[in-house]
Amino acid sequence: MCGIIGYIGGRQIIPVLLEGLRRLEYRGYDSAGMVFLENEEIKVIKVKGSVFNLEEKVYTELPYNSKAPGLGHTRWATHGEPSENNAHPHLDCEGNLALVHNGIIENYYELKESLIKRGHNFISATDTEVIVHLIEDYVRQGLNLKTAFMKSVKKIRGSFAIALISKKDPQFIMVAREKSPLIIGLGEGENFIASDIPAILPFTKKVLFLDDGEIAILYKDRVELFNFEGEKIRKNPVCISWDLALAEKGGFPHFMLKEIYDQPEAVKHTLLGRLDLDSGEINFSKEGLTQAFLKDIEKIFIVACGTSYHAGLVGKYLIERHLKIPVEVDLASEFRYRFPLIDSKTLFIAISQSGETADTLAGLRLAKQAGARILSICNVLGSTITRESDLVLYTQAGPEISVASTKAFVTQVLIFILLVLYIKKMFYGESKKDMILTLIKLPSLLKNFTEKVHFEIKKLAERWYRIENCLFLGRNILYPIAMEGALKLKEIAYIHAEGYAAGEMKHGPIALIGENFPTVVLSAKETGIVYEKTLSNAEEVKSRRSPIIAIISENSEEFKKIAESYIEVPSTHYELLPILYVIPLQLFAYEMATLRGCDVDKPRNLAKSVTVE
Repeated sequence: MCGIIGYIGGRQIIPVLLEGLRRLEYRGYDSAGMVFLENEEIKVIKVKGSVFNLEEKVYTELPYNSKAPGLGHTRWATHGEPSENNAHPHLDCEGNLALVHNGIIENYYELKESLIKRGHNFISATDTEVIVHLIEDYVRQGLNLKTAFMKSVKKIRGSFAIALISKKDPQFIMVAREKSPLIIGLGEGENFIASDIPAILPFTKKVLFLDDGEIAILYKDRVELFNFEGEKIRKNPVCISWDLALAEKGGFPHFMLKEIYDQPEAVKHTLLGRLDLDSGEINFSKEGLTQAFLKDIEKIFIVACGTSYHAGLVGKYLIERHLKIPVEVDLASEFRYRFPLIDSKTLFIAISQSGETADTLAGLRLAKQAGARILSICNVLGSTITRESDLVLYTQAGPEISVASTKAFVTQVLIFILLVLYIKKMFYGESKKDMILTLIKLPSLLKNFTEKVHFEIKKLAERWYRIENCLFLGRNILYPIAMEGALKLKEIAYIHAEGYAAGEMKHGPIALIGENFPTVVLSAKETGIVYEKTLSNAEEVKSRRSPIIAIISENSEEFKKIAESYIEVPSTHYELLPILYVIPLQLFAYEMATLRGCDVDKPRNLAKSVTVE
C-alpha cells in the first residue's frame, strides 16, 4: 500500500506535496519521493525512509518556489527492497515521463522481458517501472501521450492507481485507477489527486471519486474523465464534511477501527497475484515455493508471539488436517529454551507482522543453525526476519498503525489457507474449486459482514463494558480464535479475559464464572461433531448462571435457546471460519475499550513491534 499526491495549479508545489505526503504516511513509510518540472526539465528527489527524510533533503537541494505540476509518493514496498533506487517516481529511458503507482502489476515479468528486448533500460527492481516504459514504448511507435497512456492501462493487469506527468506536455496530469484507491480534489484554477481524502483536505473539500476502470486528465481549470475504452464519462463531485484532524484516520475515530474495516481490502491484496482467476488455482511459484523446497519435510515448527502465535495455531489445524504433516506451534520466547529437535528435514515457519520481533528472530536463527529450512510469513518487506529467511510469503496487509493487530492476523491466517491449498495441489493433485470460488468472493463477504455485525456488537458492548472478567471458549479451529478474542479484550480494554479450549473449562476455569462473569462461546456447525460438544460445554456454563454470548453459525437454533445474546456468522468453509469469527471479537474489544475510555490505538505498556526479548 502506497500513498500518492499530485497537484496542478498556481501554488508553490513543494509545500503542497509535502503536506499531502505527511497525511498519507500511514500508507507507506519505507521510502518517499517527489517529481515536478523545473526550468522545463523533470526534477526528481527520492529518499529511503520517512517523509521527514524527504523534507530535509528537499529544503537543502531544491528551490522552494517551483509552481509546476508535480507528484509525490510514499512507499510501502512490495517489489524491490526499500531504497532510493526503488522509491517512486520512476522515469522512462529519455527522462521525459515520470510516474508514481500504488498497487501490484501481476504481468510485470512478461512486460519487462518484452520491453527489455525492445531496448528499454530498467534501473529499479519494482513492478512500477514497467508502466512508464510501456507508455514510452507506445509513444515511440508514434502515438500521442494520451493514447499511449490509455493503451498501457488496458495492457497491464493487477491493481493500480497511477499518475503521470510529462515535460513535453506540462499542461496536464494523467491518472488511472484499477482496484486501488484514487481521488481527485477540485479547486479554483487548481486540481489535486490523492490516494485518500486527508491528503487534500487542507486545500479543498470538493472531491471526485474515481472508480475501477477510469482515467482522468487534470488541467488547472478542468478535469476530463474517461473509461479505459476512451469514452468520456461524467461524475458529480462530493463535498466532504470531515473534520481535518479526524480525517487523518480516513474518517474513523481510531486507526484500529479503520484497520478492522480495511480487512476486506487487505484480503484482496493478499490474494492478488496468488489466486489465478483463469486457472482457478493458487500459485506461489513466483515466490519460490516449489516441490524442491518442501521435499522430504517430515516435521514443521511454527514459531511466533502474541496474535501471530494464534495465527500459527490455526495453521497447525489446517496443515495437519490437509497435509498430514506433524506440526508444533511454539511461543517464540519459549522455543529456544526447550531444546527443540530440529534437523534438515524440518520446516521452520516464523510469523511476524513487523519482521523484527526479537524472540521470533532468535528462534529462526537457532533453527537455521540446526539445518532447518526457513519460511517466514511477514508484513514488512526488507525486515530482518525476511532477510534471514530462505523464503518469504508477504501478507500484503499494508501498514498497521494500531498496536493491537487486526488485519495482519487475518492475512496471516489467509496465507496459511492459501499455502495448504497450494501444497495439496502440488503434491497430491487435489484441488478445491469450490474453495477457490469462495476466496474470490471473500473480500465482499467480509465487507458486508463487518458493516452488519458492527451494529449488533455495539449493543453488546453497551450491556457489558463495565465487567472486569470474561471467559472465551472455543474448540478445534475456533480455539485459537477464542484466545485471540481474549487477548484483544486484555490489550485494549484492560479487562481480564481468558481464552480456553471449551472441553478444558471444567478442569478449572468453571470455578470462576457466575452472574457477573460472561462467557463468549464460539461454535460452528462446520466443525462437525465438535459443534455438539461445544453446545454441551455451553450448557455447563449456563447451569452455573454465567451469561452466554454466543458467536455461532447460521441457524444454530440450539445455541439461541441458551444464549443471552448471540451473533450469527455466515456459513462458510471450515478453513475460513477463523477469518469470519474473529471480526466480531475485534469489534467487541474495540467497542468495550472506547466505552471504558481507553487509548485504543496506543494501549498502555505495549509497543507495535517488540524488538527486545
